Amino acid sequence: MDKSSKQMVRIAYDALSDKKGEEIKIIDISAVSVIADYFVIASASNHSQLQALVDEAQDKLFKAGYEMRQLEGYHNNNWVLIDFNDIIIHIFIKEDRSFYDLERLWKDGKIIEIDAL
Repeated sequence: MDKSSKQMVRIAYDALSDKKGEEIKIIDISAVSVIADYFVIASASNHSQLQALVDEAQDKLFKAGYEMRQLEGYHNNNWVLIDFNDIIIHIFIKEDRSFYDLERLWKDGKIIEIDAL
């Protein structure tokens, strides 16, 4: 796993935290999948906050020199996925997060605390 993946996670985490993202979780999936090294998952209270979280994460990672590969669900959805190759950011409206329960689906990954990076 690349040092830049950890830097990306820190930037994404800080961006989500700055915009009051809730229940921010980091899952190291590098040992169980080739799609990315980390998932960063956060909740938003409403659609306006969800879009603010997405915009902030994109902006901070872009300014740090990272290119977004794909964005899914930005308009009128309760789940937005931002793919930055090595990390994938998932931002949910609270109710949808518990419905999809990515933490359970990716339970073979390792939950990481931000201080451990």
